[in-house]
Amino acid sequence: MTLVAGVDSSTQSCKIVIRDAKTGALVRTGRASHPDGTSIHPDRWWHALQVAITDAGGLADVSALAVGGQQHGMVALDSTGAVVRDALLWNDTRSAQAALDLINELGDGDSVAGAAAWASIIGSVPVASLTVTKLRWLRDAEPVNAGRVAAVALPHDWLTWRLAGNGAGSGAAGLASLTTDRSDASGTGYWSPLSEDYRRDLLKLGLGHDALLPTVIEPGAIAGQTPGGIVLGAGAGDNAAAALGLGLSEGDVAISIGTSGVVSAISATPTTDASGLVTGFADATGAFLPLACTLNAAQVLDAAARMLGVDHAGLSSLALSAPAGSDGLVLIPYLEGERTPNRPNSTGAVHGLRSVNTTPAHFARAAVEGMLCAMADCLDALRDQGVPVHRVFLIGGGAQSEAVRRIAPAVLGLDVTVPSQGEYVADGAARQAAWALLGGDRPPAWALSDGDTYRATATPQVRAQYAAVRDLTAVRPA
Repeated sequence: MTLVAGVDSSTQSCKIVIRDAKTGALVRTGRASHPDGTSIHPDRWWHALQVAITDAGGLADVSALAVGGQQHGMVALDSTGAVVRDALLWNDTRSAQAALDLINELGDGDSVAGAAAWASIIGSVPVASLTVTKLRWLRDAEPVNAGRVAAVALPHDWLTWRLAGNGAGSGAAGLASLTTDRSDASGTGYWSPLSEDYRRDLLKLGLGHDALLPTVIEPGAIAGQTPGGIVLGAGAGDNAAAALGLGLSEGDVAISIGTSGVVSAISATPTTDASGLVTGFADATGAFLPLACTLNAAQVLDAAARMLGVDHAGLSSLALSAPAGSDGLVLIPYLEGERTPNRPNSTGAVHGLRSVNTTPAHFARAAVEGMLCAMADCLDALRDQGVPVHRVFLIGGGAQSEAVRRIAPAVLGLDVTVPSQGEYVADGAARQAAWALLGGDRPPAWALSDGDTYRATATPQVRAQYAAVRDLTAVRPA
């Protein structure tokens, strides 16, 4: 049996799966936690990866490995290969003003024209999550550190580079060996899925000067080898890796309820949404992955459970005991600001309080419905860009909630498939590692589970009452 490994280096943890290269059969797994925070030194990811590898029984019998990583994180390296400062993660919103500045500058002071220009070039409009905005923040807030930046990588790029034996002290030759893939590069704000090339003018607009960028290699290509001879695959952004792990094809949509809420679809053509609601990313096979993302997903359930003094099973039971629409109670889930819509300084809100709906069950239901309405808004944004929507897959930690599974088809107005529980990002990375090892035009055809399908009568009134109040959120104090 030839074994391959897939790594998921996410916001919260590092997970690794080891599978049979030809069949995809799971052999063993490992994991380790990442520290909390939106600004983290990359060495913490490296340490967690070593712990996860040990937990999985090591890599002595593994022939190939690929890394799926959280997108957008800014890993700034100096000329020696050392990390300049802690990496700013996708959910760090300190670069919100930088995003606005970049939009205005490309539009010569006209934000509408600027948004249209960005969308036409890179398929996306800058928001605080994109790497280019974090580079602009660095330029403005920490000019000395910005001046030290010789190369910019993403989390999965940096981990692949470290696995190949590089690190601080590698110098120019080591930096030149940095690689990435089109899926992760498309989330930087300075690589275009339309032209399939870097836009160095946009990099310089952000950072203030040019820098070395990882070479974008083909999805099934080999990025290098570890010192022990393990083949390294190209790797991918987490959403693209999850799509590969699920075996999604055109018309399939994945709704991931994790730290963030992500609605992504496989499309044969790129999107250019000047409204900024849909980011026009690439996927891990050569197609495209238009995506809409919220900052608030599973943490909405966490917060509701904490407020009610119950665990997640208790929250689910309460939510399912309340009527659809929660008798008019609406929760707007912008607890940490929001990305879709782009309101980084907004707060959450509760509307429609009446004596009849001031019960724990009503609040639990409103929390689930509010989170799912935000996901439904993302799905509508994809449709508005002409993205086909045929099948919906519900994944992520929040998808394990029975209330989420049963309420989702009612709010979305579509049947929802919940795949058998797995580590989809790590699985996709493992499949990509097998692709690099075995070769061919397409990744190996592993057997993938369809999971359970949930159906419910649509509840358009829930969407309607949510839409009526979603813009009435407050701005958090400075």
